[in-house]
Amino acid sequence: MADRAVHYEAAFEGYLQDRRIPYVAVDEAKRATFVNSRLKSFDFVVYGRTGGNLLVDVKGRRMCGRTCSNGFQTWATEQDVNDLVEWQRVFGDGFRAVLMFVYWIDPPLLPEPGVFEFRQRWYLMLGVELDEYRQHMRRRSARWQTVALARADFRSLARPVEYWL
Repeated sequence: MADRAVHYEAAFEGYLQDRRIPYVAVDEAKRATFVNSRLKSFDFVVYGRTGGNLLVDVKGRRMCGRTCSNGFQTWATEQDVNDLVEWQRVFGDGFRAVLMFVYWIDPPLLPEPGVFEFRQRWYLMLGVELDEYRQHMRRRSARWQTVALARADFRSLARPVEYWL
């Protein structure tokens, strides 16, 4: 396993390894340049067992217990979204880009789809296909150049990690 300093990415990688799902971890230090513009790297190329391959950008978020009112944070930077669109174009047919929201959660009463324990922490992993995210995203902050999904949109579009693999 790569020595991942970001525990959300390490948890996603641990999930892939635990289930023996083939993948390549992308080295962010080696950013690609296309047409004189630098693209932000995504995190993983995942080779699906059913033939669908994924370009996964992990978005790690802390989600506190049931009494927390902030709910699912679904924001991404506009650059992340735009660069992932370009990566999907570069990889072509057979590859779909997915924003994988990996929430660090309190231990669940009962494990549910998308829930995974890794290094004594619990995670909920929910993915949204990039094209669907783009159709429903709204500006979150002009200053920070971020976008997000409304709660209802996220509930209807997000699927547990198992769905994608």
